[in-house]
Formats: sequence, structure tokens, C-alpha cells
Amino acid sequence: MKNLILPTLGGLLMLAVPAKADMAAAEALIAKHSQLPTFEAPGPAFDAKACMKDKKMFVIPLTNANPFNAAISQGFVDAAAMVGFELRDWETQMDPAGWIQGINTATAEGFDLIDLQGGLPPEFLVPQITEARTAGVKVTATHNWDATTQTVPDFMDGAANTDYVTVGEIIAAWAMVKTGGKVNAIVLGPDEITPTAPLRDAIIGYLKDNCPDCKTQYINVPVNDWATKTQPAVQNALLADPTINYVLPVYDSMSQFIVPAIQIAGSSAKIVSYNGTPFVLDMMRDGDIVEMNVGESLGWVGMAGTDANMRLLCGLDPVTKLNTPAYIFSDENVATAGNPATFNDGYGDVHRAGFAKLWGVE
Repeated sequence: MKNLILPTLGGLLMLAVPAKADMAAAEALIAKHSQLPTFEAPGPAFDAKACMKDKKMFVIPLTNANPFNAAISQGFVDAAAMVGFELRDWETQMDPAGWIQGINTATAEGFDLIDLQGGLPPEFLVPQITEARTAGVKVTATHNWDATTQTVPDFMDGAANTDYVTVGEIIAAWAMVKTGGKVNAIVLGPDEITPTAPLRDAIIGYLKDNCPDCKTQYINVPVNDWATKTQPAVQNALLADPTINYVLPVYDSMSQFIVPAIQIAGSSAKIVSYNGTPFVLDMMRDGDIVEMNVGESLGWVGMAGTDANMRLLCGLDPVTKLNTPAYIFSDENVATAGNPATFNDGYGDVHRAGFAKLWGVE
């Protein structure tokens, strides 16, 4: 609360004046991430081809069944082709047994580095990771932890992390601006996925710190329960409180179960989320419930993860944060994502030339 001092006959009177939402800062954040991404090198240029001449990399995604993970893996594959080294993208179906088999295969076949990609929880694989590292294999992760609020465990050799906090703040700022500082939102996420905590906390924390009249409630829906529990949870919340104006799932794939809940409840609530998943961008283009989506070029993510891994293998200064900018899609620009949308259209392609120059393979 801010205090206003007014003169009175008997001296001074302190009147409490309610704090106001910091709308200018929210608008500035939205404006910054509405600009087409530009390339900023994550580190000094180096001769990647010479460095990687006799080295090979092994990528284990959370699951190949998720187009999100598949698109990041393709970025790794493209980067390896540009530089000219061996890279294997391991097939998994969100199965710990498959992850373990991948680590064991990479170790047995003499790969130099294993990357656990796109949300795969390394804490479930500590014995296998330790065995691989003992055998001389470096183990890293790409797009798993937040770059500022989460610590990479000591049992890992490194990680290229994502700025999840900024993503969460963009989502919160958008809802705040659109409602004039009167957000009443449901926030949803699966607590078992590593990036959920920083995304969830950033959304809720930003509104708490910058919007005194905003309200949130959080619902945990594990990934395996999305198809059965997301819709009833959202529908019940909307029916209990018809003033809810935003539903903010931390991962946009939940939207397919949220839209029916909004429709059945007769609510005017909008969806704002993160990941730039193509089918959700298609929903935005063709409907009016998905209002905004924060995305990032996943081909760029894969190349940036490759860059960090090559630097580690080459003994260069480590890169711990992916240089992939968060980018806002809304009705104004969603057409640039393609029809149907893809994970890479709409962002431009400055990263390809940027990395080629950085690695000396122009």
C-alpha cells in the first residue's frame, strides 16, 4: 500500500491509497516479445568441424510421440549435418526403460555425449547416468531446467536451460493488460514435469507482485490424467465462479481439453499458454478461445542445444542458457505460423545463418 500524506487542522493525516497494477511494465514486456526474434550468439565463434571431427552425440528425448520433442530432435539432427558429425536420435515413448536402454546403448557404443532432451527427468536415471560418466561419456540436458531458478544437479555434466520465468511473466502480463488489471484466472500444470514449477510460479508470482486486484487458483493435472481430468476440473471451476476470465495452462497441449470445458460452462474465458504447439496455433487461427501463445522455434532450440554440447566437448567456456527468444503469437500474426501451423514457421530463420557463422561452416 502507498501512503498519501494530507494536511489537517490537527497535523497530518495518513490515507491509504490502493496500489495500482504496473500496466506500463506489462505492456513493455509484451511489446518486447512481439518483435520477430533476432540472433544473439551464445558464445564466441569456434571451428566446430575441426573440434567435432572424431566425436559423436546421442540424443534421448522425453518421448518421440510428442511432436514438441521430435521437433527439437530434428534441430539436433540438422545441426549435426551442418557441422558434419555423427548424431543418433534415440526412439522413446516416455518409458523409463527406453531411457535406460538409450543410455546403456550410447555408453556401449562409445558415444562422447548423451543429451537428455525436452523435459526428461534425469533424477530418475542417476545410476545409469553415473555409470555412463564413469565410462567417460558426458551427460547433459537441453530445455529441461529454468535458467535462473533451478540448479543443475551435480550428477550432470551440464545443461542448456530455458528462461521459463520470462515465459510465465509474459503470460501473466498479457492477461493483466487485457483485463485492465482485473485477472481472475485458473492456472493449470502437471507438477511431475520439471519446468512446471518455474512456469507456474512465474505466472502466479508476477500477478501477485504487479497486480493487486488479480486472482489465481492453481490446479495440478498429471500428464497421464489430462484426457480424463482436465475438462471436468476446469468446467467445475468455471461453473463455481463465472467471473473467471482466463485459463492459463502452463503447456498449451492441455488446451484441447480446456476448450470444451469453457464451451459447456458457457464461459467467455480465454486461453493463454506456452509452447507454440501447431494444433493449438491452428485452434487460435480458426477460433476465438485460444487468445495468445508464447512459442519458440524448436529447430532453433535443437541447434542451440547442439552448440552448448559441442562447446562442452571442445573444452570451451560453457553455455548454460539457450539463446532461443520467446515469441508471442496472437490473432495478429498467427497466420505466419503456417496453415497448418508448424513448430518453426513464423519465427524467421536468422538462427540458421547465425549458427553457421558461429561454427565456421558458412
